[in-house]
Amino acid sequence: MAIKRVFYFNKILIDLSTAYRYNKQMKSALTIAGSDPTCGAGLQMDIRVFNALGVYGLSAISALTAQNTFNVAAVSGIDREFLEAQLRTLLDDIRPDALKTGMLFSVDAITAVAEIIREYGLENLVIDPVTLSSTGASLMESGVLQAMKTELFPLAKVITPNILEASVISGITIANENDLETAASVLKNMGPETVVITGGHLDLLPALKRETDSTIELLYDGQAFHRVYGEKVPGEFHGTGCAFSAAITAFLALGYAIPEAVAKAKEFVVKAVRDAHAPGKGMKLLHV
Repeated sequence: MAIKRVFYFNKILIDLSTAYRYNKQMKSALTIAGSDPTCGAGLQMDIRVFNALGVYGLSAISALTAQNTFNVAAVSGIDREFLEAQLRTLLDDIRPDALKTGMLFSVDAITAVAEIIREYGLENLVIDPVTLSSTGASLMESGVLQAMKTELFPLAKVITPNILEASVISGITIANENDLETAASVLKNMGPETVVITGGHLDLLPALKRETDSTIELLYDGQAFHRVYGEKVPGEFHGTGCAFSAAITAFLALGYAIPEAVAKAKEFVVKAVRDAHAPGKGMKLLHV
């Protein structure tokens, strides 16, 4: 007697972002960032986020790291010629709908990336001005911040410094939310279309330390300040800044306006943090 095999599937909900995976006109996003062996931050996290949001991920490696969930042991920058070769070879074939930069590490990398963005007329640039790892290790050579301010910020659609980076780059000592607005104004004057200061590091500054169950992202577009609130999840997490900036990049590639892209990116990261897991001995890794 023939055996009937019947398969039962749980109800599958396919949202709009997932549908893009099956669309021949699928949008793409490029990340220019450092490699993280844990895949919890850097280039690998960016690609994971792009894929999760239905955007095809492209990449160029700007630096190599030796790290795990609690330590960055070594960083090695990719030389300018090879970084340029990666980008030109890729861009001669594929034009991304949006792109982001993460750790660029050297002044040569900054100037090479800026030159190529201008040459190819790339749009929807999101800059995550990475200066320190989640564990506090320096991820840049001397002179990188100044080069980033002069070469890359004027090309940016959005920059996403965390509160510590915003303080260092702007030169403003941030002691309260008014100082956040002042720092955002200074950063806006450096050329980006929109500044988003992420507030997940408020608890690292004693003057701003407070008990709260929410986080705040301050968005400034030169006209008005906007605040995006989200759930504060207890714990230490690796790669939240990378995931946030990558999600903004993906939503820009999909055609969202900046405020909506930021709000949706915030929702995405909160869920990823809430579902984070701990495969190692240090910080938790986001589930995207």
